[in-house]
Amino acid sequence: MERLRVEFTTEPFDLDEAPRHAVVAREVVQGAALDAVDVGPFGNTAEGSGEQVLAAVTELLRRSLEAGATRVSLQVNVIGEDEG
Repeated sequence: MERLRVEFTTEPFDLDEAPRHAVVAREVVQGAALDAVDVGPFGNTAEGSGEQVLAAVTELLRRSLEAGATRVSLQVNVIGEDEG
């Protein structure tokens, strides 16, 4: 499978303190075997092999929803080897 890039956010937002669901989602991608993980206050990205990204997305959805997310927005893109 090709390399993938996932971009995601979780809601609801809290500008004063990161909500539990956002922390959990970040922990998932930071703990996964992914490349180029970048977390920020308004969006997060990670890259890796297709299998690694799909496994991380599955875990991210499950755990962030369990932690109170009411919406998870994500985009997954196929990237070329020279883009990673």
